[in-house]
Formats: sequence, structure tokens, C-alpha cells
Amino acid sequence: MDLLRYLFWPRPENAQYSDPKVIGLLVVCALFIGAALYIRVWRRKVRNPVTRKLSRSWASALFWFAFAAVLLILARTEGIQFLGMRILWLFWLLGIGLYAYFQYRQFKTRHYEVLPKEMIIDARDKYLPGKKKR
Repeated sequence: MDLLRYLFWPRPENAQYSDPKVIGLLVVCALFIGAALYIRVWRRKVRNPVTRKLSRSWASALFWFAFAAVLLILARTEGIQFLGMRILWLFWLLGIGLYAYFQYRQFKTRHYEVLPKEMIIDARDKYLPGKKKR
């Protein structure tokens, strides 16, 4: 019962912006946004069309997860009731985990690479009969 009260308490104690947990979460959000920008640039350089197609949503997903985390951090530090609940952080982590799992599974099943064909030049081919000319 105490765990449910801990998770669903509508107004947990306020955190301060100088709290190391808050600073760490803001750094993680900044890293997510930086990774989203890097992935956007990286996708332009990728030559494999299958990889480009499968990585299409990664940058936007990282950005929106970072945006949602910043909103949760602001709600907690400013003491906004119900948006500062700890259960929302569990939903956020569950969302990241499910997104990563489904992207991994999709990448593993759909990713392939077209291998170049090698032309085998056989010296005997010029001696074999060819098509009849009319």
C-alpha cells in the first residue's frame, strides 16, 4: 500500500533546480536532444536505403522523449499537482523501453544489405557456342 501511495501521491515533495538528480535528468535530456540532432545529420550520410527507412523515427522520438522529460522535471520542481507524480516517470521509462525494444526487433527482422554481384569471367566462354545469328 505504501508503494502505491509513493507512486500515485499527487503532490510529492518539491525538488530544487540545484538538486543533483534534477541536474542529471536535465543533462540526460540535453544528451537526448544532441543525439537527435546527430541522428538527423547521420541519416543524410547513410547510403543504405533500408537503414535510412528504419531509422526515420529515431530523431523525432528522442526529441519528444526529451521534451516530455523536461515537462515532468518542470512539473516536479515547480510543484504542479498530478504532473509531478512519480508514476509518470515509470510510464516515461516504460515508453522508452518499449520503443527501443520494437525498434530493435524491427531493425533485426527487416534490415538487410544488398551484396554486389561478382562477374565471373571464364576463359572458356569464348570457345562455347553462342546464339545463332540470322
